Amino acid sequence: MQKQQPEYHELRIPVPQEFENVFTHFYFAENTSADAVAKTLLPTYQTLLLFCFGRQASMSTREKTIIGVDKCIVFGPVRQALEYTLPAGSSILVANFKDDAFFRFFGKLSFVHKTAQHPDQLLDENCFTNLWYELSYLQSAIEQVNHILEFCIPYLQDQDHTSRLLSSIENDYLNPIKIVAEQTHQTERNIQRKQKEQFGYSIKEINRYTRFLKAIKTIEKQTVKQEKVQWFHIIDECGYYDQSQLIHDFKHFLNISPAQYLKFQQDICNPKS
Repeated sequence: MQKQQPEYHELRIPVPQEFENVFTHFYFAENTSADAVAKTLLPTYQTLLLFCFGRQASMSTREKTIIGVDKCIVFGPVRQALEYTLPAGSSILVANFKDDAFFRFFGKLSFVHKTAQHPDQLLDENCFTNLWYELSYLQSAIEQVNHILEFCIPYLQDQDHTSRLLSSIENDYLNPIKIVAEQTHQTERNIQRKQKEQFGYSIKEINRYTRFLKAIKTIEKQTVKQEKVQWFHIIDECGYYDQSQLIHDFKHFLNISPAQYLKFQQDICNPKS
């Protein structure tokens, strides 16, 4: 995010090394102003666990569905931009699950795809409601994160061999489905099914998103340097066929054009930067 209002504070909190295959990071934001603050959350292709403190926050989907956040909810993988509103005096703390970690935690990823819901509904327990009350008494976001990390240890299952291989391939030019199928002596169809079930998205989907995110980061670098955005450089650098394909991705993920993104960039939160 290039610019933020003085009354809107945000913090990206890294996780200890032993949790790096579970969470990418935690995100904290608070609104200390007298008015509500609205932001746009870039898609992350991650499943998120969100805690809300103070007055009830809300999210709005592209279909204009309003989701109130009472204490905590889980949702994702976040495929398209979301609008969220923090009322005055409220704050949020977001756990960003990595790869198949949400599946290893809850084992019911398919339920989250359709709608946001309270995590206690997935576990048939009141443990997350109790956790929220415990977190609400802590003084800082760092203390809250440490408490969540301790809380999650008994629930986490070990990552299986196939998922570990899928997580480890970072080369955009390789076909991880084919490679993992050969390494594990399974069919590509079986690996594709496992990828979709445990990660929540297909390789094709995540490759398209990765290309888009690279374009976003390139734009951010140029605007930070106060340079004029070189669209054809971005098209070439990020592997787009032409300008229309770039525009199509912006419409798909953000529902705005690249030019509109530049105009409203200060109101768009990029949790991966």
